[in-house]
Amino acid sequence: MQQVEQLPIEGIDYVELYVGNAKQAAFFYQNAFGFQPVAYSGPETGVKDKVSYLLQQSDIRLLLTTGLVPDHPASRFVQTHGDGVADIAMRVQNVDWLYKEAVKRGAKGIMEPRVLKDEHGALKGAAISAYGDTVHTFIERSQYKGTFAPHFKAIESKMKAEPVGLRRVDHVVANVEEGKMDYWVEWYGRVFGFTQLVSFDDRDISTEYSALKSKVMRNVSGTVKFPINEPARGKKKSQIQEYLEFFKGAGVQHLAISTDDLVSTVTKLQSRGVEFLLTPDSYYDELPKRMKDLPEKLETLRQLRILVDKDDKGSMLQIFTKPLQDRPTLFFELIQRKGSESFGKGNFKALFQAIELEQEKRGNL
Repeated sequence: MQQVEQLPIEGIDYVELYVGNAKQAAFFYQNAFGFQPVAYSGPETGVKDKVSYLLQQSDIRLLLTTGLVPDHPASRFVQTHGDGVADIAMRVQNVDWLYKEAVKRGAKGIMEPRVLKDEHGALKGAAISAYGDTVHTFIERSQYKGTFAPHFKAIESKMKAEPVGLRRVDHVVANVEEGKMDYWVEWYGRVFGFTQLVSFDDRDISTEYSALKSKVMRNVSGTVKFPINEPARGKKKSQIQEYLEFFKGAGVQHLAISTDDLVSTVTKLQSRGVEFLLTPDSYYDELPKRMKDLPEKLETLRQLRILVDKDDKGSMLQIFTKPLQDRPTLFFELIQRKGSESFGKGNFKALFQAIELEQEKRGNL
């Protein structure tokens, strides 16, 4: 694939989840994960067909949206997919040029550039479609000084969230249908000018029962990273195939969120009832043989079920929550990078075994 000029994307502006009940979802993410509600949009602010709550922690913004009418896109999305990520919005400096260029390179436009204004200035946005029902909104904020966007009002919450140390979105992982991974890798390369950071095949990511293939696309600054997974043939149903069946198509599998102290973050989350995948004990029995200089005490890692990996630039720690809703679809990965740019290749087998234990409980392995 011939390399094209990268679109000048600064980073992820917000991630929008379409949910069945935004008020209750906001309460969950506030009390479980420490996100603070900062803005609201709905009938009280002049928006009649949906409600949205903006939650923030450090550089992460989650936008939770529920449709108030059956034919709103959020209502249709939830009816088909359940709660999930609908929009990975990216911050840019020139929406008009960038949208036009993306469409010229083959992207499907779904919202041409438009300007929203209020007393705080003008916010410009446009959107293109990606895999499944996922979209990318381009946001230009240089002329807007408000809390988030027009038709949003600041929330003065009586209950302050207690942050758990989440810092920023490290990467956003997509699950696509078998045979579609290379299509979307080429698409991000052609439309965005993203380059491939790393790839894994079923020899890297497999267990006795299931496997997947994955390639990671990113922008030049590394502020936006999109791993793209597809199922690979195995003896039994892979976690990717289970996701595709429950989500009813391609979509965001998980958000990876960085922290500067994973041990502290996981300890706080566990005390609030957040459930994590249980890595097998055998992983920790073998860990000292695989890594001589562990970044944390072995017993701490074992107790919290944290995974560790390394590359030539350093080490990293990671852990995965169980699904955040009833369908076994969207979950969070929490990651602490100590120099490493890896995606946990050395942890794949243990991770898959933990996921397969959950699949077996659901009768879907």
